Amino acid sequence: MAAMPDARDGRHESGSRTLSGASLAAGALLMLSGPLSILMGASAIAKDTVLATSSHYAYRFDLTAWGVIHLIVGVALVIAGLGVLSNKSWGRGAGAAVAGISLITQFMFVPYYPAWAIPVMVLDLIIVFALTRFHVGTSGGH
Repeated sequence: MAAMPDARDGRHESGSRTLSGASLAAGALLMLSGPLSILMGASAIAKDTVLATSSHYAYRFDLTAWGVIHLIVGVALVIAGLGVLSNKSWGRGAGAAVAGISLITQFMFVPYYPAWAIPVMVLDLIIVFALTRFHVGTSGGH
């Protein structure tokens, strides 16, 4: 007879853990936040007129530098999202770290395009929360 996975402990025949709902949501949101950052990076590198360039802000960088930063962070978000969704051991830690970095860069980018940066900051906060929450499982037989 074929062995059936035990539904109580979330293990398959091979012994690997299944993704929790929070990890699955975080992985999907990483796969959303990453391409959004990549698009913002491409827009900043192209010096799109949507972005405000005359801001006198403490974290003022050249628009091309912001584009490169967003491209790098976006690619890292996609890689971390793939790691979370494929249930790799490094995925959760990398996802939380990169989402935290993305949160900081989006905060610093608010004066350039707040209508974009603030919703992406919310996405990054949800990702960090979902990947860093501590799940207490039941120890009973049921």
